[in-house]
Amino acid sequence: MIEKSLGRAFDDVADVYDASRPGYPDAVFRSIAEISGVPFAGATVADVGAGTGILTRAMRARGARVLAVEPGWEMLAHLVARVRADGTPGVAALMGDGDVLPLRDGSVDLVTYAQSWHWLDPSASIAEARRVLRPGGAVAACWNVIDAGRAEWLAAHESRVAEEVARYWGPAHPDWRVPPIAAAFEVLEERWLTWERPMRVDGFLQDLLSHSYMAALPRDDAERVLAARRADLLAVFPEGSLTVPMRVYLAVGR
Repeated sequence: MIEKSLGRAFDDVADVYDASRPGYPDAVFRSIAEISGVPFAGATVADVGAGTGILTRAMRARGARVLAVEPGWEMLAHLVARVRADGTPGVAALMGDGDVLPLRDGSVDLVTYAQSWHWLDPSASIAEARRVLRPGGAVAACWNVIDAGRAEWLAAHESRVAEEVARYWGPAHPDWRVPPIAAAFEVLEERWLTWERPMRVDGFLQDLLSHSYMAALPRDDAERVLAARRADLLAVFPEGSLTVPMRVYLAVGR
């Protein structure tokens, strides 16, 4: 189950999360459709742990009907506001937990987990995915992560955050890895897809603030970390613009 304390922490930074978290490159959607055999156009998709709807909106734009399941009230409110602002029908926002999906048996073609699998109970959530999937349906999980190995400044930044934040969980942590969803179902294929994200320094720091280990910090502590990281980044990028090397881990299976 998603921890309630962490759900509240994300709700506290829902504005920052919505404004700063990255989308997904086109290659992710092409790969999901190719590997799963489920085209987005006309499909019904359950987006589990949908957050503010980053993946939800992208799948809807590709023709899917999306059932967005999210346990955080503020996160879900942002999702609804975004969908209404887009003026695009075809998204149903549902308050719920991925371990007990508020969906009928055999009602969806695809179940997705974007940055959310690690908050769920593996056995319960996969059992729920099996229950709601139609015959021939598939599961897809993806994670956007920074690719610190491709930039010295980014590796240094992550190392400093790891030193400054006790609950840090990211590439600089010796035990960090992508959540092991591939062990929970029959994997058709795993892929790593690289891309680059141009940003401003302030946007990059907003993204940092949206992570659970930062959201859990007292405000004064978080501001001290951000001030120190801003100073270091501006020393490297005095004009305030940078490009973040990214990669997406994708696992698709049944």
